[in-house]
Amino acid sequence: MAIFSKICGPKKHCDVDALENTIQLAVEIAREDREGRKIGTIFVVSDEKEVLKRSHPLILDPLHGHPENKKRICDPDMRETVKELAQLDGAFIVSGNGIVISATRYINASADRLNLPLGLGSRHVAAASITRETDAVAVVVSESSVVRIFNEGKLVAEIIPEIWLFGDKSFKISGPTEENTVADLRIVSIKKPD
Repeated sequence: MAIFSKICGPKKHCDVDALENTIQLAVEIAREDREGRKIGTIFVVSDEKEVLKRSHPLILDPLHGHPENKKRICDPDMRETVKELAQLDGAFIVSGNGIVISATRYINASADRLNLPLGLGSRHVAAASITRETDAVAVVVSESSVVRIFNEGKLVAEIIPEIWLFGDKSFKISGPTEENTVADLRIVSIKKPD
């Protein structure tokens, strides 16, 4: 979907398919629940070396030591594994070419100089902080079923997977916006200058 590359702009060393597959997986997690409860998580895509330097494992990494060909974000088995691991605390680090290289990562975040809307919690602060300090894009699944995308330290898009659940007042994005609908997703993003 060209909409996601338009929202985030061209990212050095980030395959558009890797970003799209990650966003699609985030939307699936937002729509589904696990054992009767909503799940929240973070995906940090691209610039993985710098992201790994600015994070550390919360527990022994359940993905460590597995072959890369089994950890592709587009692989159906890996997607189900990620959905299960999303129940644990921490972020997923996804390489620019779509390999889920680490799970359960604590992102070293600083709220200094971040300008986030009120009501967003620590996942969002971590996402904004890591994208401000690296060339990564962060995709946050909120327990409220909203998927938010951060780039360059800013909230750049919100995806409402369940359109009928939310009115316009639930959006946190400020400033001029544009809205797109892809399938049954409602995507509101910062309007890019023409």
